[in-house]
Amino acid sequence: MQHWRFNMKFNSILWVAAVGVLGAGCSNLEHSRDLGNPKVSATTIAQQVCSLCHGIDGNSVSPNFPRLSGQTPEYLVGQLERFRGHQRLDPPGFEYMWGLSRDLTDEQIKGLADYFARQAPTQNAAIDAQQLAAGKVIFENGVPSKEAPPCLACHGPKAQGLAAFPRLAGQHQDYLVKQLHVFRETEGRPDTPMKQITHLLSQQEMEAVAGYLQAFPIE
Repeated sequence: MQHWRFNMKFNSILWVAAVGVLGAGCSNLEHSRDLGNPKVSATTIAQQVCSLCHGIDGNSVSPNFPRLSGQTPEYLVGQLERFRGHQRLDPPGFEYMWGLSRDLTDEQIKGLADYFARQAPTQNAAIDAQQLAAGKVIFENGVPSKEAPPCLACHGPKAQGLAAFPRLAGQHQDYLVKQLHVFRETEGRPDTPMKQITHLLSQQEMEAVAGYLQAFPIE
């Protein structure tokens, strides 16, 4: 019950903030939160709006929000376009991002992707050594007995991301596990091979590889 009340309170606060963001009429474009104004730069949007959840440098503290620092621009552009077009149906997508991305121009989307791609990722929290070792094996080798491919095949040997395949290094473990369940159990994130892959992984395996990625050394 307490968890439910916290979520309701948090969502209420976020809704009030979003309304303020969408309705802000700041005359200074460098500090504007007016997402309906195509003249507001992507850098301003990133620092005045996106930073509220993702951090000004994209290194979000809360596992409820993904880290965007160092993310591939191709992936970010694709996800923002899906949010804007209501093609991402996972709950965080439509609860937080549909409204915020609704009026973004193509130029603003590209600028946001470039902004966060330029930010330097920081080291995330360490995890249990046993889980770390198990996750490393899955990331590098997959699960051959289940014909599950290694994560590095698409996401790069350093989990740095490859074009439309996202950077995973340093991402929050909890966030990654939630997304793996979205892939496996819903149609919230279409047009990805992850739906088939996640059906091959157990809960323990998902938590291990997600933990390994959270603790991935940032060079």
